[in-house]
Amino acid sequence: MALPVHKQLTYWGIAMAVFLVLMWSLGHVLLPFVLGGAIAYFLDPVADRLEGLGLSRIAATGIITIACILVFVMMALLVIPTLTNQALQLFNVAPEYARSISTFLIERFPSLLDAGSTLRQSIDTIGETIKSRGAELLETALGSVASILNVVVLLVIVPVVSVYLLLDWDRMVARIDELLPRDHAATIRQLAGEIDRTLASFIRGMGTVCLILGTYYAVALMIVGLQFGLVVGFIAGLVTFIPYLGALIGGALAIGLALFQFWGDWLSIGMVAGIFAIGQVVEGNILTPKLVGNSVGLHPVWLILALSVFGALFGFVGMLVAVPVAAAIGVIARFAVDQYKQSLLYRGLSGRDED
Repeated sequence: MALPVHKQLTYWGIAMAVFLVLMWSLGHVLLPFVLGGAIAYFLDPVADRLEGLGLSRIAATGIITIACILVFVMMALLVIPTLTNQALQLFNVAPEYARSISTFLIERFPSLLDAGSTLRQSIDTIGETIKSRGAELLETALGSVASILNVVVLLVIVPVVSVYLLLDWDRMVARIDELLPRDHAATIRQLAGEIDRTLASFIRGMGTVCLILGTYYAVALMIVGLQFGLVVGFIAGLVTFIPYLGALIGGALAIGLALFQFWGDWLSIGMVAGIFAIGQVVEGNILTPKLVGNSVGLHPVWLILALSVFGALFGFVGMLVAVPVAAAIGVIARFAVDQYKQSLLYRGLSGRDED
């Protein structure tokens, strides 16, 4: 005989409370395992595809591991140092750009912005603050990341956890399926399948879109000759998961920098704007429909709220689990709404009589 509903809710509530307490108290310990699980989940379809080509799971995992090591080494040697240097340089030249803005406004609107006006002083203050605090903030952030994600965690624990989870992923999923409550196994499988499809569409799909667009923006802007093109491309690609925001922020930053660097060279400025226009066309008509799909089920506002709340409560680990939890809550909420619409509470006696 199945447990009464109120007892089931009690047990599931206790399990959720234990999960939240563990997240709160052991977040820094769980971080490498959460990262490793996220990497394994992201790469599992690649391993399945290699298995479909006739390779064993061990061979597929080995090929993926070697490829990831090569990519990491290339990024560590080529991309990361350049990205850090450009970010620091951007902070350092911010006061010069601020003064250029004030000079431009003075020339165009002398009556609104004289040399001693509050607006000009504010612009100069912002520029100096960015210079003095920006580089310090970046270096502090990098130092904090280095202290949290120390060399052992970054170079040993996370890859090892990822490899083991990727190797045993299918067996773990089968084992969890065996432990499902028999009375609710079918419903849980249905909900888990919908959550997986949502996550696959968003995390794998949008992750791939962000990587492709970020690489495209960075390479194209550097070819055009824009200073800090790598930083701009990285920022634009990073926030592409929020529709239109990546192109808006990256485009505004790139065009603003191009106006200072190429003032009078309208061809170069137009090329920078064209790069983001082409990126938006490709993203909207090719990348997103093919890799993400038309209906993901995660509204951008809901996603931002989840990232903000979980990040504030549980730190970096909370931000990592925010998307899966948001997807799960969204799927469960839609399931609950469907059940409500089929219940007597929604349909009433008149709805039952119509059947």
